[in-house]
Amino acid sequence: MVGSHLAEYLIENTDWDIVGMCRWRSPLDNISSLIPLANDGKRVQFVYADLRDTLSIQKAVEKARPDYVFHLAAQSYPQTSFTSPLDTLDTNVQGTVRLLYSLKTYAPDSLIHVCSSSEVYGRAKTIPIKEDAPFHPASPYAISKVGTDLVARHYAEAYGMNIQVTRLFTHTGPRRGDVFMESSFAKQIAMIESDMIPSVVKVGNLKSLRTIADVRDAVRAYHMLLTVNPVSGEVYNIGGTHTCEVGDVLDTLIELSGVKITVEQDPERMRPIDADLQVPDCTKFINHTGWKPEIPFIKTMQDLLDYWRSRVKQSAPLQR
Repeated sequence: MVGSHLAEYLIENTDWDIVGMCRWRSPLDNISSLIPLANDGKRVQFVYADLRDTLSIQKAVEKARPDYVFHLAAQSYPQTSFTSPLDTLDTNVQGTVRLLYSLKTYAPDSLIHVCSSSEVYGRAKTIPIKEDAPFHPASPYAISKVGTDLVARHYAEAYGMNIQVTRLFTHTGPRRGDVFMESSFAKQIAMIESDMIPSVVKVGNLKSLRTIADVRDAVRAYHMLLTVNPVSGEVYNIGGTHTCEVGDVLDTLIELSGVKITVEQDPERMRPIDADLQVPDCTKFINHTGWKPEIPFIKTMQDLLDYWRSRVKQSAPLQR
């Protein structure tokens, strides 16, 4: 999701040529707007690689020799990480090492953004969370992002590479994967509206507190990170301004739908432990760049629901 929005933002707002890394089996739905440019050889090209394959990463970096790097790739689903912890650790931690080592070799002067996660704070004791809050990861995914975070700062300090780290809090919008709570809600509601499933939304933990940002605000922040006085080794929280419980997100989507819906807790959607307080203090990044969120929460939710309505109309039967 984020990579597709970032690429579109960069095409619209810079004169950069964009090189996107993808796996041979990567779905292309989210980058449908970019494919005509790639086919015409205009500003967009794709290189094939996998974070778990060292040689493919080396070849991709050697070919691209980028000036700017946005490292967003990861096994990014916390729930999945409980069943696939080793894959998560390999992809996220060792994958980051493979990428940064290759950049050190072939593009040592590049400006690099490594995407960590607010999940590193995990079971935070106080809010809002500042960058110096202790790590307390609550999932194998969060543990892997602690590793990613530390690897990035190590390469910045040990090798003088210009690397900055972001810890983005909950972010969403069109194209959000359906393994995340708000997108799962929107998808189920769209399926209910189309009479594909009964009028029941299955949910996990509705009490977790989240601050919601729009993905389109997030990618604007990412661009500013590398273009507004970048400082190597710095770490920044990035997040929205709308704070609510997960249940409030669900209520908003149901209200936007107008359909009568029953809510049912599904044990399979509950994590063994959860990061319950995800509320950021973004003062450091805002003061450094002048960035601030612009897209209202209600628009984010409306656009997310409309995205799933469109997907439901276009697709074969979808799994709840």
